[in-house]
Amino acid sequence: MMSVKLYSQEAKPKQYSDQQLMEAAKKIIADAGTSALITLDSEGIPRARAMDGFAPEDDLTIWFGTNSRSRKVTQIKNDPRVSIYYIDSDASGYVLIHGIAQLVNDSVSKEKYWRDAWDIYYPDITNDYLLIKVVPVWMEVLSDAYGIANDPITWEPPRVVFQATD
Repeated sequence: MMSVKLYSQEAKPKQYSDQQLMEAAKKIIADAGTSALITLDSEGIPRARAMDGFAPEDDLTIWFGTNSRSRKVTQIKNDPRVSIYYIDSDASGYVLIHGIAQLVNDSVSKEKYWRDAWDIYYPDITNDYLLIKVVPVWMEVLSDAYGIANDPITWEPPRVVFQATD
């Protein structure tokens, strides 16, 4: 006789603290390195591109450097809602941050968020280089490596909400 395991509606997802999720997210982000920054174009179509961001701040604010004339800058000006996707280095999990992007063009921030290897790409740092600051609204984390599982019924991953609305 074959036995079948059924999940009842009483099956409850494991609860994770925001701190647990934040710590796992920072490790996944550090290990992943490259991320996908997703903006919305003028037709509302998501546009993803690989980005090499800076290490997150304690509150998971993420900074990127970019060409001031890039399409993503225009897209952020039109709609600042963005998502950032990091896949764990062993592909066993991910972090998805949904946030509000701000374009930052002050010299102090540009100096702080700069890599010497970028000199060739931004010969005129004042005009060519611009920062994107993403302030998180909410974040999802899923990771086998850190023992963070999704809901067994809906598959929804655990979430941290940073702000009530965006």
